[in-house]
Amino acid sequence: MNKAILLKSRPEGTPTESNFEIKETKTPEINDGEILLESLYVSVDPYLRGRMRDEKSYIEPFKIDHPVESSIIAQVTDSKNKDFEKGTFVHGMLPWKLKQKHTGKGLQKVDKYRAPLSAYLGILGLTGITAYVGLTKIGDLKEGETLLVSGASGAVGSTVGQIGKIMGCKVVGIAGSDEKVETMKSKFGFDKGINYKTTDDMNAAVKNACPDGVDVYFDNVGGEILDAALANINRYGRVINCGAISLYNKTEKPTGPRHETTLVKKSVKMQGFIVRDFQEDFEAATKQLGQWLQEDKLTYSETIVEGFDNIPKAFIGLFEGKNEGKMVVKI
Repeated sequence: MNKAILLKSRPEGTPTESNFEIKETKTPEINDGEILLESLYVSVDPYLRGRMRDEKSYIEPFKIDHPVESSIIAQVTDSKNKDFEKGTFVHGMLPWKLKQKHTGKGLQKVDKYRAPLSAYLGILGLTGITAYVGLTKIGDLKEGETLLVSGASGAVGSTVGQIGKIMGCKVVGIAGSDEKVETMKSKFGFDKGINYKTTDDMNAAVKNACPDGVDVYFDNVGGEILDAALANINRYGRVINCGAISLYNKTEKPTGPRHETTLVKKSVKMQGFIVRDFQEDFEAATKQLGQWLQEDKLTYSETIVEGFDNIPKAFIGLFEGKNEGKMVVKI
């Protein structure tokens, strides 16, 4: 018997397991030109929360009573497609199903001997690419500058910090526990860390950790931490808006300080982006990330949750800070 995980209702505030339904289905039979896939690893990511809203965005929202989808590593278990042999491992944006048929279009073959399969959902996948293109294409990070990173113990943030060190910068990270701050420094090489949950004055904490000011801020959380970063931004500083997880579950429109005068007076560039804006750079980014990984200049953390039925629980755990690095579900 096959299974799929459907979006049963649109979350109000933080998602709960009641917003999802695990449904048993039949394993499909493939036709000429098709392949049968069995899911091995499923990526859960904060941006999926946005697709659960019924609103216009850069990508269509999920439909009620239809499977949620995300990046998945799967194996070809049957094939009637000459381009995909049985046993091949592939990566693609796929529905949350145990087994599914596919034409193969848009799937990328991955090599388990080059790196662990789960790494293609993280450091060698969109996670690593997001960090790389954000810093190089928007941040224009230069040697000797101060880089501030929020969500720094997460998959993107920890990669951003490491790339910053490779590029010869001082790197300060913000995370939600003393343990995560220590990991940022000991494992990922951050120079300093701030635990925002035990900090009463974020403006002062950022100023103390970045006495020469902030040149580039890689923002994964938004909200009050973004305010503190901008309060300490240097002239010609750059703010990279990658995510705003602190706001994703808000039911009311958030308000906060007005930053226009800071942006003008200090000639600050502030730009949001979606990683797919830079698809032409994916190959070069993956090549560089792979080289750094082989040279032991990059490392990564994963939080592995086991079991197909636990995918919703793992996703919800992102908003409770239960992940260190990339959150992945192993089927």
